[in-house]
Amino acid sequence: MAENNQGAERVLMKGNEVLAEAAMRAGCRFFFGYPITPQTELAAYMAKKLPLCGGTFLQAESEVAAINMVYGAAAAGARVMTSSSSPGVSLKGEGVSYMAGADVPGVIVNVERGGPGLGGIQPSQSDYFQATRALGHGDFYMPVLAPSTVQEMADLIYLAFDLADEYRTPAMILADGMIGQMMEPVTLPPARDPETLPKKPWATTGTRMEREHNVVNSLYLSPNKLEDTNFERFERYAQIKETQQRQELLLCDDAEIVVVAFGASSRIARTAVREARAKGIKAGLLRPITLWPFPTKAVDQVIANGAKQFLSVELNMGQMVEDVRLAANGRAEVSFYGRTGGVLPTPEEVLAQIEKLANGEASGVLPRPVDCPSSNERGE
Repeated sequence: MAENNQGAERVLMKGNEVLAEAAMRAGCRFFFGYPITPQTELAAYMAKKLPLCGGTFLQAESEVAAINMVYGAAAAGARVMTSSSSPGVSLKGEGVSYMAGADVPGVIVNVERGGPGLGGIQPSQSDYFQATRALGHGDFYMPVLAPSTVQEMADLIYLAFDLADEYRTPAMILADGMIGQMMEPVTLPPARDPETLPKKPWATTGTRMEREHNVVNSLYLSPNKLEDTNFERFERYAQIKETQQRQELLLCDDAEIVVVAFGASSRIARTAVREARAKGIKAGLLRPITLWPFPTKAVDQVIANGAKQFLSVELNMGQMVEDVRLAANGRAEVSFYGRTGGVLPTPEEVLAQIEKLANGEASGVLPRPVDCPSSNERGE
């Protein structure tokens, strides 16, 4: 790509590398991480490019070390990021909880792979619960953004840093191996002027004897003080829920069957919905961009428009479907269709599930989707 890091430009790039480039343009000057497939290109790109713009790249000795380095740099007021893939993100959980408990902003990227355990290196969406139910111990949430294109990899990195700074919280980009590894044309946003980034009067930058000392800490020995702090933090979470829900709606004005999908699965679902429309089925797509906060207002909207059924399509055994059910709150039927282990559903499979619902049949048979042969039947 072009070396000029200032203006917007159109390039062909891999998703992981776009995350790195856009982060630098958004003002990130510190990156701490540890290699793991399928996100290693992000770290490699940072290692090459970040020092050229006055930043610091450091490959930590472990994921645990990396997230605590993020904590330290963020506490000093820097825009800082780390990235990993599913098992590595699990190791970062304690540090993310410390950041949340100290009200320290920072961006965590998870380019998901299959699990549990080491699993496989193929695309997955099985970290949804981990990301949206708080990555770590204690009472906290964080904004979770789910790109479905390489362009959104760039756009949502900017948003993640801005949300983290505005609400003093960690923020996560939850991508998957497919989006991280694919190449698409992308318009890289212009670089932020460092002088325009939010001021952080709370940061531990040294007092020069001109103000009181700032203390960044997540330890509260007084139970009443800890309770008051948690109440205040949840007031900020309530603001995020009210103002930061984001989604894309496709053909939902009159949809009776609404497919809900994010990331890679939404690209597949989009084709299936269009094919369903061509067959006369009133189908639509609701694509959450924020997984937390989940776009409950959009669910309300499509139900008001006449949606009678939801079909959650995911690369897991059924996780986001729980939030769809909560948002629907009994006002519409909710079904699930998923593939796992790194297997991607085809548009034809998703279309078949939509047709089943349109015909009054049940959709998505677990543990194995309909018409999916076992490995023995495939001769493996």
